[in-house]
Amino acid sequence: MSYVSCALRAAAPRCLPAPWRSPRPFSSATGPTAKKSVPYQKTLKEEGSRTGEPSRPLPPSAEVVVVGGGSLGCQTTYHLAKQGVTSVVLLERDRLTSGTTWHTAGLLWQLRPSDVEVELLAHTRDVVSRELPAETGLHTGWVENGGLFIASNKQRLDEYKRLMSLGKAYGVESYVLTPSQTKDLYPLMNIDDLYGTLYVPKDGTMDPAGTCSTLARAATARGATIIENCPVTGIQVRADNFGVKRVYAVETAHGTIQTPCVVNCAGVWARALGRLAGVHVPLVGMHHAYVVTERIEGIQNMPNVRDHDASVYLRLQGDALSVGGYESNPIFWEEVSEKFAFGLFDLDWDVFMQHIEGAVNRVPVLEKTGIKSTVCGPESFTADHKPLMGEAPEVRGFFLGCGFNSAGMMLGGGCGRELAHWIIHGRPEKDMYGYDIRQVASVSLPSRRFHHSLTDNNRWIRERSHESYAKNYSVVFPHDEPLAGRNVRKDPLHEELLRQGCVFQERHGWERPGWFSPRGAAPVLDYDYYGAYGQERHRDYTYNRLLGDEYTFDFPPHHDIIKNECLTCRNALALFDMSYFGKFYLVGPEATKAANWLFTADVSKAPGSTVYTCMLNKRGGVESDLTVSRISPGDPASPLAPAFEGDGYYLAIGGAVAQHNWSHITAVLQDMKLQCKLLDCSEELGMMSIQGPLSRVVLQEVLDTDLSNEAFPFSTHKLTTAAGCTVRAMRLSFVGEMGWELHVPKADCVKVYQAVMQAGARHGITNAGYRAIDSLSIEKGYRHWHADLRPDDTPLEAGLAFTCKLKSSIPFLGREAVEAQKAKGIFRRLVCFTTEEKVPMFGLEAVWRDGKVVGHIRRADFGFAIDKTIAYGYIRDPTGGPVSLDFVKSGSYELERMGVTYPARAHTKSPFDPDNKRVKGFY
Repeated sequence: MSYVSCALRAAAPRCLPAPWRSPRPFSSATGPTAKKSVPYQKTLKEEGSRTGEPSRPLPPSAEVVVVGGGSLGCQTTYHLAKQGVTSVVLLERDRLTSGTTWHTAGLLWQLRPSDVEVELLAHTRDVVSRELPAETGLHTGWVENGGLFIASNKQRLDEYKRLMSLGKAYGVESYVLTPSQTKDLYPLMNIDDLYGTLYVPKDGTMDPAGTCSTLARAATARGATIIENCPVTGIQVRADNFGVKRVYAVETAHGTIQTPCVVNCAGVWARALGRLAGVHVPLVGMHHAYVVTERIEGIQNMPNVRDHDASVYLRLQGDALSVGGYESNPIFWEEVSEKFAFGLFDLDWDVFMQHIEGAVNRVPVLEKTGIKSTVCGPESFTADHKPLMGEAPEVRGFFLGCGFNSAGMMLGGGCGRELAHWIIHGRPEKDMYGYDIRQVASVSLPSRRFHHSLTDNNRWIRERSHESYAKNYSVVFPHDEPLAGRNVRKDPLHEELLRQGCVFQERHGWERPGWFSPRGAAPVLDYDYYGAYGQERHRDYTYNRLLGDEYTFDFPPHHDIIKNECLTCRNALALFDMSYFGKFYLVGPEATKAANWLFTADVSKAPGSTVYTCMLNKRGGVESDLTVSRISPGDPASPLAPAFEGDGYYLAIGGAVAQHNWSHITAVLQDMKLQCKLLDCSEELGMMSIQGPLSRVVLQEVLDTDLSNEAFPFSTHKLTTAAGCTVRAMRLSFVGEMGWELHVPKADCVKVYQAVMQAGARHGITNAGYRAIDSLSIEKGYRHWHADLRPDDTPLEAGLAFTCKLKSSIPFLGREAVEAQKAKGIFRRLVCFTTEEKVPMFGLEAVWRDGKVVGHIRRADFGFAIDKTIAYGYIRDPTGGPVSLDFVKSGSYELERMGVTYPARAHTKSPFDPDNKRVKGFY
């Protein structure tokens, strides 16, 4: 028998393979032996045998073909059938669960630092604990033994308290326990180093075979067809009359199924399946392991444990425990085998040792407990530790449901339902932007989530996937940044700003200014894998040290530096480098027809006008907010004013969501078959925003045009010169001050920047970053897409009715839904709150009204001009009635932060410059 104590003694340090080599699975020669076996009484491996023939005949056609019979494949098939798609076929190359699902630990934790994920997890729990047993009369294997999160320090407990507050908005029962209370709940636990715990009584575990077989039973009862022993050998893709590639059929060794829709739920094998259709799937395979102990007296009925600081989990397995975690040196599975059904690797004890140490520290009885079996199987991981979902890059009708980072069981129900809705209706019900891989039809064009320069970059994918794996159990701090995969996309001012102390953030591969350190340059260095794989860790790494200072739920040490950037903008002027913005041209004979349909505001004005507008989906949800400028034709070689026939519009969009906008617009243009083009000049143009009461004085010295209110009013633009260079100047503001944006060809950016800074030097100009923009914009009440605005929020709910041309007769995408909501009433509304107490808030705080939870905060920051904490969140009436402005005004509010409530005031207008005078130049 192997013992945990033997593992501790035997696992001596050894040199691991470099991450780019192909490591061979092996068992430590000196380590303890244990059989490779999953801890479940039943798996689907034993049910039937492979005869070389499919389990049932293939139909000639189907509405949808799902490939992969694991958690996501079964959940998606079930939800498609439940939502009315009866002609759905699931193809599994071996037997259900045989890939990565069969060996999963099956844990379900209800609380995560994401409101959308809390909702997804809630649906999974509902499916396995209530829906499936009610439909089939079968038990899925769901065990509700509770979950216990361990905190060994204040920061970790603060994170748990944030989760507890968010859970109150969703009715998730949870409690913060003292060490002694934790001991009462879990007598075998060592509490000597405990700071506290978070207990969630209704967390639990799922059985992979039981869950998937029950899903299959329920799906087939609704008309779905599930075919095992049927590997897919090809995907037929055909171009339509407009050159758009679309799925046509699925090929197998046993026949072909004609279908317009394929769903890739192939897990680690999703990359290979994607290649059959010419689709790139950016994920990597890794070894992921746990061990199963012998019987432990007194462990029965204990909750599952997650000790994040030790990077270990303890899953109750009857009268034993499964012990696993996330290490800093995971083994990559380089050559993914097509024949690895129900397969396990030998466990590398040297890699796994750190989990043994953490487990023994937390539950000391483990040191003398035998190891019954080891489970080391393949799992797929992605660059941002989020699944890959939605319609895939290059081919319409090819959907992804893969890359779940070991969370496929617990996210499967929620994600399966959203993916089914996506396939049927063209979009999910919930805000799945963070998971959306959707791209346009050509690999040369950008994706919604990952730019093609990233998805085609194996080094970037490997580095980021490693860091996401290694930091899976790290505290999720509000302002953390990745160290991996950096410096991929730099704007023209990058080196100039770096020398001036810019501390960069990474967004969508871009390096964008975060804030400016007075201590000098803080460059981002090549990724060192946190010292794993024999890599030497960076020493005296300034950027990493500055990030470490951010690891707090209090105000960071450089809070006053950001304050100075903000107040200098409010009182003098600041220059913001916003070059990472997306910059697109919509041009062609039917560009105005497209613009009228795409944009909620009336943008078909004279050239020289600029309009703030939204784009909606069919349900009236906000897909984007952006500025649209009408332009005249120019020089074919000019990125500032391209040549075109017909009409032209210049679109400026936040860089982090630019590719989402590109994909949304392109899909609409393809579906409407309009004669116009979308051109991307994001890389060819830089963008500087000069904002503040002195901006006109300074820019008048630089720009060769009259900047008076009469000659250059708000929401207009024109071509002019700056420092001898042609630029497009736009009078706009993202921060609530008078100011101009300068859109500049990249070769001229440094020259124009230096001219502005030189002219502004005697007026007190400062560089400022996006941390200042976040504070200034929320203070003014400006919305941020994917914070205050998401695809499941409407303009009426978000206070943006003014962007909708409802008084005109011009139809636009989503108009019918907005008009219907206006007639019916608004049942949730975005509200601005301020607190008198200067307390840091970051979002996810619960909103209390008259003693009842009515919502949670989406976005929060500190407003330095009004000297208050500002927070925005959507609220509902607990009685189910409409949320009118009178309802908002009449309540008494509190915001709950980490279990503590703070009196708050609700505002129906921005607390800063509510009459909007400053942007118009009236100070």
